[in-house]
Amino acid sequence: MSTNTITDPPIAQLSKAPDPTQRTGNGTKYWIIKGFAVLGPLPVLLVLLAVVFGLVSPVFFSAQNLQSIATMSVFLLLTALAQMLILISGGFDLSVGSNIALTSVCTALVMNAVFGGLDEYVGLAMLWGLLVATLVGACIGLVNGIGVAILKVNPFIVTLATMSIFAGVTMVVSSGREVSGLPRFFTHVLGSGRLGVVPVPLLIAIPVVLAIVVVLRRTAFGKSVYAIGGNETAATVAGIRVRRNLIIVYVLGGLLTAYAGWLLTARVSSGQPQLGTEYMMQSITAAIIGGASLRGGRGGVGGTILGVLFLVGLTNGMNLMRMDSNQQSIAIGIALVLSVLISRLREQARRTVAVMELTRR
Repeated sequence: MSTNTITDPPIAQLSKAPDPTQRTGNGTKYWIIKGFAVLGPLPVLLVLLAVVFGLVSPVFFSAQNLQSIATMSVFLLLTALAQMLILISGGFDLSVGSNIALTSVCTALVMNAVFGGLDEYVGLAMLWGLLVATLVGACIGLVNGIGVAILKVNPFIVTLATMSIFAGVTMVVSSGREVSGLPRFFTHVLGSGRLGVVPVPLLIAIPVVLAIVVVLRRTAFGKSVYAIGGNETAATVAGIRVRRNLIIVYVLGGLLTAYAGWLLTARVSSGQPQLGTEYMMQSITAAIIGGASLRGGRGGVGGTILGVLFLVGLTNGMNLMRMDSNQQSIAIGIALVLSVLISRLREQARRTVAVMELTRR
């Protein structure tokens, strides 16, 4: 037997294994998979959407239409951020539409009573309206949180029940009628006004969005929410107060949704008992297509913003093409199904990237 051939031991061979991202043909594959895992398809979809609707309707890129997209994005964004927080924790909220409707009716009733047609009471009426919105949102979130965290009922069942309950409460409180007589400043400035070219609703929503970014990235509570959504048992073992944090998550979600309902009431100039019914499905779609996972533990503000822009741009483009509401509902439903499939593909892409990076070491 020849003794001239020298072989490296297995560990040495592994240590000398080439970087998978540097191999011929594998480097491009690695970065494509990683890009999809991190960013998802939204950047490409947004470009395609802008190109298609820009070619079909020149009005799509007009200043007035872009301002309209920015304004309508605010209400869905606040609701989608609420949905994203809850999705990260491992749940979801079907009651956001009822929250918006009940907030709209209750705040309109209070503002109408305080305002009474007198200009000197405009500020007081708006303040009371915001306080009532806060109370409604906190109560709905607290009920959902107790059902999920304390009673240990599935989030689907809890929020489905509260969706029905609070929808009924809304109809009882409003008697099924719109509530008008709101202050002009509230409806024309806060709901539809602009500061230069920037819509006022966008300006007053930006601080809230920034606060959510800080909460998720810079606080122990934000890290706990991700941990709970990733593995609730492990989070409990690690000493995280799961019940308390889950209740806080649902309360925050209720507050964000109620704030959206208050601003949306200003936009439509009245309290409407049917307001926000489409936001339940749209908020879930925007959050999931923006990177949140139905399994919990994943999601972010940046991706949710892109998801909202995609949905609002899609709806706006379909309106410009004069598609009816039924056709639009079909399109949104397809978008929801695709968002779930994309979420699964991104999970697979993350696992693939993790394996490729492990073999590189």
